[in-house]
Amino acid sequence: MFGRGRDAIYALKFYAVMFRILFIASVVYIALPQVFAQSDPAAPLNIGQATLTLIDSARKRPVKTEIWYPTEASLDDETREYGPFFRTPTIRNADPVDGKHPLIMMSHGTGGGRLTMEWLAAGLVKEGFIVAAVDHWGNTFDNIVPENFLKHWERPKDISFALTALLDHETFGALVDTAKIGAIGFSLGGYTVVALAGGDLDFNALFQFVKTPEGHKEASIPELPELTTLLQDENFISNLMEGYQPVALSDSRIDAVMALSPALGQGFSDESQMENITVPVFIIGARADNIAPVKTNARHYHELIDHSRFFLFEGAVGHYVFLNEAKEAIKSEAPIYFRDHESVSRKEIHNETIELATGFFHDVFHKK
Repeated sequence: MFGRGRDAIYALKFYAVMFRILFIASVVYIALPQVFAQSDPAAPLNIGQATLTLIDSARKRPVKTEIWYPTEASLDDETREYGPFFRTPTIRNADPVDGKHPLIMMSHGTGGGRLTMEWLAAGLVKEGFIVAAVDHWGNTFDNIVPENFLKHWERPKDISFALTALLDHETFGALVDTAKIGAIGFSLGGYTVVALAGGDLDFNALFQFVKTPEGHKEASIPELPELTTLLQDENFISNLMEGYQPVALSDSRIDAVMALSPALGQGFSDESQMENITVPVFIIGARADNIAPVKTNARHYHELIDHSRFFLFEGAVGHYVFLNEAKEAIKSEAPIYFRDHESVSRKEIHNETIELATGFFHDVFHKK
């Protein structure tokens, strides 16, 4: 959530950088081969990647979904060229390996996108998972619709819709072990997976919180500079909530969730809002998070959700550490998102998070 002045400048730089990244990525993807050499049965598995362009006709809403999965297809030199981020090479539209795999659905943060945590997707695939990440329409860096930054209820629906489409897909549906489905979300995506688990957000409590000095600070995000102004516009809020109909956002197909630096914690003020959560929940916070502070978010969620697990990255670890690791040029152009404190290794945080995630989901699924 963005403030003004210097933060607004960061915002402009961020979107300019991200549009350039999107262009580079699209060129790279087009260049990737669609036909692959014969695979070596003894070779270690690689990572396949595919894009599903989905439309939820009931909501008139696109839900573009990226899928990463194990494949025996071979990498070549072209598939190793990736541009501005450090990434594990993937093979576009490769044939997946046979067999059933646990599935992890993934939800990005405000103003992000389905590709912003590729590091986590790759790490999970190496451990035998399939991963599917969606774009939450109107809440991505390349498609900014201000009211969609606040229509939080649409996000869990996106995940559920994509999950249904994936399970019905002629290729990927047969690969999913439907008894082993989890979800991971970062920031606003952290709220999203809590809602999928059964958490019931109180929008009135949230809107009251942002009127306080502490809440105003949390609402000042880099991704949408005008958000704090919009939240003070009663007509805007009234129009926003006019189409809202309270409905259950939980998805019983999801067996466990993990929230990374979750946001919107102050929309939950009572344990009764979490009483419908019956699946395991793992919450990870960052000590130096000044976007979704631990006290009012990650730890607050943990205190309200019965039997939830909690882990805190100590020291100077901040909110955006869970985004992809960027190369130096991008760090210089958008430091607020991609440059960490000198004492923090984003790569090490990513590796530890992958270990925590795989351990958590394997533990939960093993008990089923």
